[in-house]
Amino acid sequence: MNMPTTGISKFLDKLIRPIFDKHARSTTIIDGVDLIHRLEAYTTNGYLKPKTYLCTFDITDLYTMLPQKESLHILIEFLLQHENVFAYEKKFYRQVIGGAMGSAFTLTLANIFMWKWQRQLAHRLQVLNETYGRYVDDTFLTSNDSLQSIDQMLDEANDLHPNIKLVRKIGRGVPFLDVIIENRKGTLTTSVYHKEAAEPYGVPFGSGHLGHVFRNTVDTAITRAVSYSTTLSQFEEEIRQMKLMFLYNG
Repeated sequence: MNMPTTGISKFLDKLIRPIFDKHARSTTIIDGVDLIHRLEAYTTNGYLKPKTYLCTFDITDLYTMLPQKESLHILIEFLLQHENVFAYEKKFYRQVIGGAMGSAFTLTLANIFMWKWQRQLAHRLQVLNETYGRYVDDTFLTSNDSLQSIDQMLDEANDLHPNIKLVRKIGRGVPFLDVIIENRKGTLTTSVYHKEAAEPYGVPFGSGHLGHVFRNTVDTAITRAVSYSTTLSQFEEEIRQMKLMFLYNG
């Protein structure tokens, strides 16, 4: 976090990220609400079919496996190779693969690289007439092709770069970000997604935080439940889970 080039990293990020964000907005998913709005438009336009598969995948260890030379050639290679220098047991080390976790510019570089990689993947998707979107290293796409064809396409995508390996989920229902997306015989439904490993913890009410912290925690949870739940039963189930979490945390 306090390397000799942290300042220039933040400076370059400030310069380059707005340009990237502008050009990549059409395929960048901002959050769960943005995802649902895009899916609603996708459904309204008649693209969702009963046979449509939903697929998500993320890239394994993207930041630390980020290809340096491909990212932004000489300038970025210099930045990355000289940025993450550290000492351990009286020896100096320099990271030669990937970027520094926590660096402002590593996120922008990862976005740029993934945007390029996704465009390569999109060429394969064009023949299938799909939709896709990305949130950093997480990608969502739909396909009306067979499971075998989707698996084969993603197997080939795994070969696009030696550093990039993806983990996939395909089915009529998949989680993406904090949303569960389901294709119920051609009808789109969404609800709040909770990771299986997630514990029911929030900010303990007995902690020393100011009152607005607790209010914001409740407001955010309720807003997400309202925004993500397609049916009343899904909303009621999410409210039940919220009550249990808040009771658990005092």
